[in-house]
Amino acid sequence: MKPLSTEEVAKTIGVSKSTLERWLSEGKIRVPKPLRVGRKIFRFWTDRDIERVMRYKEKCYWKGRGRKKKPKR
Repeated sequence: MKPLSTEEVAKTIGVSKSTLERWLSEGKIRVPKPLRVGRKIFRFWTDRDIERVMRYKEKCYWKGRGRKKKPKR
């Protein structure tokens, strides 16, 4: 399989690119192997990385079900 971009991975699993970027920056999912092309660095998403993101999404993603309720003070 050819390497996928972050945007393509987001479409594949059914979330927006900004959601996927947020999960990466917050450390909720592990950042895939970087691939350097000239001066630019790209993420090299493998099938294994995509499966890991899909498992996280099934476990923790709440889209369409509303926000998690905050505990009352």
